[in-house]
Amino acid sequence: MKKNPKPKITQNDVAHRAGVTRSMVSYVINGSDRSVASETRRKILDAISELEYRPNKFAQALSMGNKGVLADQDIGIVLYNAEMFLRPYYAEILAGIHQAAYEKGFHIRFIRFLGELKAPVLFNQLIHSEEICGLLLVGLDRCMETPEGSRLIERIQTQIDQIVCVDWQIPGLSSVSFDRQAAAFRTVSYLFDQGYSDIAYIGESDQRVTGFKQFFLEHGVEDISGLYIDAAADMASGHKAAQRLHQSRGSLPKAICAGSDEVAVGILLYLHEQGIAVPTETALISIDNIEMAAYANPQLTTMNVQKRAMGYRAVEMIVNRAAGRGENALTLLLPTNLIIRKST
Repeated sequence: MKKNPKPKITQNDVAHRAGVTRSMVSYVINGSDRSVASETRRKILDAISELEYRPNKFAQALSMGNKGVLADQDIGIVLYNAEMFLRPYYAEILAGIHQAAYEKGFHIRFIRFLGELKAPVLFNQLIHSEEICGLLLVGLDRCMETPEGSRLIERIQTQIDQIVCVDWQIPGLSSVSFDRQAAAFRTVSYLFDQGYSDIAYIGESDQRVTGFKQFFLEHGVEDISGLYIDAAADMASGHKAAQRLHQSRGSLPKAICAGSDEVAVGILLYLHEQGIAVPTETALISIDNIEMAAYANPQLTTMNVQKRAMGYRAVEMIVNRAAGRGENALTLLLPTNLIIRKST
């Protein structure tokens, strides 16, 4: 027997559940809720979340004959936070996403930050099959470190069928990324082949650290407690980490492996400030190959990551409806290659 369609939830339903007037619900939904008490606002938001209320704009548009609002070719993007717009690495990924969407005749419906989706009205409005046909979750590794972030990702999965994780992986969802552990392993291997053994790592604490340690363990260094590892994610933190490394050892190692080019640029600045010649006194290698790597002084030796291709292939998964779930999830790891320049 064919199931009856799920009835549309109205503002009156929300008002009834929350025990308030419809006008108060309207104030909260439209953002004009300064005069609404915080407790009343919380009840309304809870009711919106429980009832999964969303504005009925699609039914209104269809009744007027506007079928262009259907989401067959609309894709949503969720980033971790606004800082990602400032990062050249993610700018290239987003460029690849937009290029693929344009070439495939698809549209980017929205770009939002994960924290924004904590608002139930916005979540119910955007994260819905009537709004988008697929969703790209870009660089959300850190959100899984908190219970709230994990719950939000789980809730997203119940609403959208085609989801692709870009530049990160989560069990059960399709993804496009690169092998961070292998990339770090290969950068250290190159330094070792060039005669360096006194090597420190400065970068994000993820699989790149695992690859860094793996190299030394496979080369007979069983006690890796003396290896210097410091967390850094951008130019400013790379500069500070290099300073800590210098202060902790009293001298710098013969080579530094940076987890990203941005971190490497921060390290380079510190080395220049201290009058330390690169690569004569300290060699430097990194991962990413963003544009500025070729214009640093000296030019950075770096592991090239296919950033634009990462975004492009993620869109292709959505277009081809290939973003499976569970045991059908598709994991695509794009290859990397070393670009040798003047910092090593």
